[in-house]
Amino acid sequence: MNLSTQFKLICLLSFMGWSASAAPIDPTRLSPPWPLTTDPVLPTQTQPFSSQAKPQSSGAANASGKHSEDISNKILVALIVTSTLLAAIVLFLSCFWFYRRKNFDKSNTDDQENLEAAKGISLGPILGKVGSLRIGGKKGSNTVIEYKLLVAATNNFEEDNVLGGGGGGRVYKARLGDQHLAAVKKLQGGGPEAAREFENELACLSKINHQNVIALLGYCIHGDTRLLVYEMMHNGSLESQLHGPSRGSALTWPLRMRVALDVARGLEYLHERCNPPVIHRDIKSSNILLDSNFNAKLSDFGLAVANGIQNNKSIKLSGTLGYVAPEYLVDGKLTDKSDVYAFGVVLLELLTGKKAVENVAPSQCQSIVSWAMPQLANRSKLPSIVDPVIRNTMDLKHLYQVAAVAALCVQPEPSYRPLITDVLHSFIPLVPVELGGSLRLADPAQSI
Repeated sequence: MNLSTQFKLICLLSFMGWSASAAPIDPTRLSPPWPLTTDPVLPTQTQPFSSQAKPQSSGAANASGKHSEDISNKILVALIVTSTLLAAIVLFLSCFWFYRRKNFDKSNTDDQENLEAAKGISLGPILGKVGSLRIGGKKGSNTVIEYKLLVAATNNFEEDNVLGGGGGGRVYKARLGDQHLAAVKKLQGGGPEAAREFENELACLSKINHQNVIALLGYCIHGDTRLLVYEMMHNGSLESQLHGPSRGSALTWPLRMRVALDVARGLEYLHERCNPPVIHRDIKSSNILLDSNFNAKLSDFGLAVANGIQNNKSIKLSGTLGYVAPEYLVDGKLTDKSDVYAFGVVLLELLTGKKAVENVAPSQCQSIVSWAMPQLANRSKLPSIVDPVIRNTMDLKHLYQVAAVAALCVQPEPSYRPLITDVLHSFIPLVPVELGGSLRLADPAQSI
């Protein structure tokens, strides 16, 4: 029964009840239509008046009146019962109608919420997250962003908005609102392996909350296209800063030490504070992003492995040449020390300004580890391999300490490498207080 039919029925029943109450039945009208007295006779036929006839007439009248009174009482009782039933029916139908109406409204609300969830959300909640220290989806959940919003934010993914890219896809600058910027990584195709890495990154970043790990604002799946939306990192990657057009000129010695400290803090969080522990498995300069103040954050968790898996042959060998630890490359043995090795390579990049793998001939490459190792322990040669941009700008004792940490991190034997916690504590005294360390600069010339 729909709402319209229910309403009509209620109106009809109400009208019937009103009519019955408005026109009560007169009990006297229910008496027989014929007269109760006998037919008249001619006077000549009139019998003498007898005293015995009077009681008979009185008794008949009394019987007739009592009969009419009984009928009236029965009708009155019937009317009361009928009115009560009608009132109960009206009350029941009213309650039923209000119940159905309430459920109908709730159903419409739920349908609207489900529709919004299926389509995505507006940019309002996302804009509130942009610009905070740690931005991301709710813990254990991810935010779906409409594809059309990302198309509009990137101006249909035009070339002028490209921030960078690689084998995994291109990264675009997106403008959310008037002043809020974000970075959109667009992954297209790639097959099952790319889909697994996409889902793996979503799962990892939705559970990670740290100031030195990139913040995930949301994601979008549109056909074969997958998109990840991150907080904007205005100074790009460490790779672009060190090996791009500026050749590291924006990175002073104190800033490089702060970058190393930030990366160590991020890794220490993954290895020691996450439950289960997380091995990043792809630490490299292009996956270390820098914000407007050169704070460093780890990114690209598509290859990350949880649960501290060691020596698991089922894990496909992945990583970037020059950063992969020897035991993982040769034997497939993966531990947190694999990330420590990659961190050592990044530290050598910060120290020397060279790439992890340099082309020394048309068909020959040289690893930064094999090139730097013989000179790291030689104090007379060490200053000559330092990046010319920062050469002679640091305390030599600090230079020797950084070189020693780098040499330990890239040891071929994993057991000789330090824990990332030890590396973290060794860098805190090398970073100025203003940049998050404990070093108090006596010479103003050593400031940023």
